[in-house]
Amino acid sequence: MQFPKTPRRTLLTLAAAALFAPLAALAQGDKPLRVILPLSAGSGADGAIRAISSQLAKAVGHPVVIENLPGAGGITGTAQIVRGPRDGSMIGVVSNNHVVNPSVYPSIPFDAMQDIAPITVIGATPFVLVANPALPARNIQELVALAKAKPGTLNYGSSGNGTILHLGAAMVVDQAKLDVKHIPYKGMGMLMNDLLSGQVQWAVVALAPAAPHIKSGMLRALGVTTAQRVPSMPELPTIAEQGLPDYALEGWIAAIGPKDLPMAERQRLHQGFQQALAQPEARNALIAQGYEIKLTPPEATAAFMRSEMQRMAQVVKNASVKVD
Repeated sequence: MQFPKTPRRTLLTLAAAALFAPLAALAQGDKPLRVILPLSAGSGADGAIRAISSQLAKAVGHPVVIENLPGAGGITGTAQIVRGPRDGSMIGVVSNNHVVNPSVYPSIPFDAMQDIAPITVIGATPFVLVANPALPARNIQELVALAKAKPGTLNYGSSGNGTILHLGAAMVVDQAKLDVKHIPYKGMGMLMNDLLSGQVQWAVVALAPAAPHIKSGMLRALGVTTAQRVPSMPELPTIAEQGLPDYALEGWIAAIGPKDLPMAERQRLHQGFQQALAQPEARNALIAQGYEIKLTPPEATAAFMRSEMQRMAQVVKNASVKVD
């Protein structure tokens, strides 16, 4: 499913509106806006939200307090979000893993769609398939040929079993029918260290943090995961261009609230993100983190998340991904 486009006229209107008074208080009293991140500090989503938090605070008229509650692929923190107050004083920011978890975990303590109130997809970022330069493959076709010539001998890493980066690589494995070994890590730090040292031969990772290693020659980019090439590396073909036409994937972050958060609050929070990101300081900060700004309205956000949940369920099934 494609993200709806935000009309340029709407962005200009929001930029003008942001020059005036902030939005009316989103919650009663002087409560800060708590933003729960079911992800670790230092993650891409964490950096993105912290980069725009000061402008978001101005837009909503309350201080913004960010709380990291990682664990179990995001389930631990999201369980807090779904139990949160329904007055707009607490929201969460989730990633792709939110719609993946129902398919990879035997059970989770909430319904990933029925127990949340989607607010907005804030932004999306490309992933890239990278290889250690010692691997004699310069593109996806050569990687596939090498893996098929030496079945069972190549390995790929991920940030954890069942994570979106695991599924990004598993989609290549499934669509190309490869026999390779998966090495899961607990987060990106250890994965990147072993990828750079050659302990892991290839992986799908976020483009922005990988870009310096690609430019230095420490990693080799074989293909970008998005449906179209990315402006920052226009010479890098997509994976779809290189023999896997059904491949398309990008990372996204979305703001959600607990079930039964009134639509009026969801719309005001959505407007708060719009006003914050109409400011050059916040907008440029998010772009610098590697994100394309989306800002889908609540109804479109719900439709997108449902569509992605269905799509990822099929990916998980095809790749036989399981988390104990």
